Amino acid sequence: MTTRRWRRPTAFAWALTAFGIAVFCALGVWQVERAAQKRLLFAAFDNAASAPTLDFAQASAAARDAQRYPHMKVSGHYLSDRGYLLDEQFNANRIGVHAIGVFAADGQSDLMLVDRGWLAWDHTQGTTPSVPRLPVGEVALTGLYAPFPGGGLRLGGNALPGQAAWPKLTLFLDAKAIAADLRAPVLPRLLLLDPAPASGFARSWKPQVFPPERHIGYAFTWFGFAAVAIAILIVTHWTKTET
Repeated sequence: MTTRRWRRPTAFAWALTAFGIAVFCALGVWQVERAAQKRLLFAAFDNAASAPTLDFAQASAAARDAQRYPHMKVSGHYLSDRGYLLDEQFNANRIGVHAIGVFAADGQSDLMLVDRGWLAWDHTQGTTPSVPRLPVGEVALTGLYAPFPGGGLRLGGNALPGQAAWPKLTLFLDAKAIAADLRAPVLPRLLLLDPAPASGFARSWKPQVFPPERHIGYAFTWFGFAAVAIAILIVTHWTKTET
């Protein structure tokens, strides 16, 4: 007759299991904390759009806090012969581009990149995105002063120097690469323009970071690993015996 009995784990087995549980649980708790931080970040981002506008100096000072997205108002003019198209951008499951303008803010030596918004473009051969014309002359812009978006495939290196026609197509925005391409310094953040139905652009901004739900998913994974460590200890020491 086959029965099962508990075989006492060695000290090493106990130590290894305890270490694994401690590490996995710590990582799970860290992900839960990250989710809470991201909720605060997303709430701050949502509230910033309706906050009073700040001038350039005030917004720049507020932007020293990486978690803040100041609502900025800035005057100046666009460089009409320069611009970029940030490719492979999705909006409501449709693919397109973000039109990035180059802006000379009054009183500033560094150029500012301005995300004018999203446009649909399905990459049909022989077509180009239909980008609305830039405003001419002095204009006042309002929007969120946000960090450069992360992500984007960077295979093949920087494609900007190999393009002669403007606007230039790119899969990522990098401040140093853009500055080298423009041969002028650029500000460390870009302006996400406030929504304007008549602009021709879709402007639905959100922080370019993992959402809280992703961190909660990672937390469940780490806690699951802790449970697996316990299960492995039990399974390997609950042995069969013949009676």
